[in-house]
Amino acid sequence: MKTSDFYYELPENLIAQTPEVRRDASKLMLLDKATGEIGHRHFFELPRILRPGDCLVLNDSRVLPARLIGNTEVGAAVELLLLNDKGDGLWECLTRPGKKAHTGTTIIFGDGALTAKVEQTLPDGNRLVRMSCRGIFMEELERLGRMPLPPYIKKELKDAERYQTVYSKNIGSAAAPTAGLHFTKELIEELRSAGIEIRFITLHVGLGTFRPVREEDLENHSMHPEYCQISAETAKSLNTAKREGRRIVACGTTSCRTLEAVSDEYGYLREFAGWVNIFLYPGYTFKITDALITNFHLPESTLIMLVSALAGRENILRAYRTAVEKDYRFFSFGDAMLIQ
Repeated sequence: MKTSDFYYELPENLIAQTPEVRRDASKLMLLDKATGEIGHRHFFELPRILRPGDCLVLNDSRVLPARLIGNTEVGAAVELLLLNDKGDGLWECLTRPGKKAHTGTTIIFGDGALTAKVEQTLPDGNRLVRMSCRGIFMEELERLGRMPLPPYIKKELKDAERYQTVYSKNIGSAAAPTAGLHFTKELIEELRSAGIEIRFITLHVGLGTFRPVREEDLENHSMHPEYCQISAETAKSLNTAKREGRRIVACGTTSCRTLEAVSDEYGYLREFAGWVNIFLYPGYTFKITDALITNFHLPESTLIMLVSALAGRENILRAYRTAVEKDYRFFSFGDAMLIQ
């Protein structure tokens, strides 16, 4: 298949710039992956839409406030976006402008409690920097860092917690697992009361997920690795649900990628901690994911390819056209879809 097979027209005014006042007030499109039938509900109705016995898998990764704005020792402004923690204070970063961040440059943030020294320029243009801190690194990052909002969001976020899920726990993502932004603590309790089993996995979202697909032939595209974890308890619970014929409902493409990457050929899981780089596009046979909660994704992205693999490209493109006609909100702060 071709990358251009996943293009659709999107009016710019439908790109959500701010989150809904109430997280679970967003629209929820229902898409039947077998028939292509489309329905329209709201996210707060989810406890009455999912089935008792369903096992809902949520990604509890928490976003790093990884955007740092500082100055070099000669006063030039430089922005860093922390991507991967390489250990011992070494981080892979995006830098802007890159010409101000050559090897040997020291960048100072805030009052100087946090500094970064550029140690290497990587082949893709990213930098390896050595972070130094007078205090506790994560505390200084929380104090000085900003949320790394996607470039299509032009407005400043007043409350940084709105770019975190209410169940976020394990810090390490470069972007939010946005399908989870619709949940409230109250809604999670409603789901449990309705007989929905809830389990957590961790996948730290990398920016590679959102980079454009440069290759026209999908087979030539490579995904960037992302770190994920599945506990022995979660693996056991999901395996039990599968054996009993209960549905596995992944919340977000991140949960889906984790489950599909770690499961064996029969769709069973094991305890796991490591890096995955699975690329899901039409032609892939899902081993464990029965249903998926997801937002609406960018044209020609690996994410729209993933949902097309699950529901069929024509069904997805028709659903996206319907979403445009009905003024759904798109992307990170936008509305949701349940594919089942």
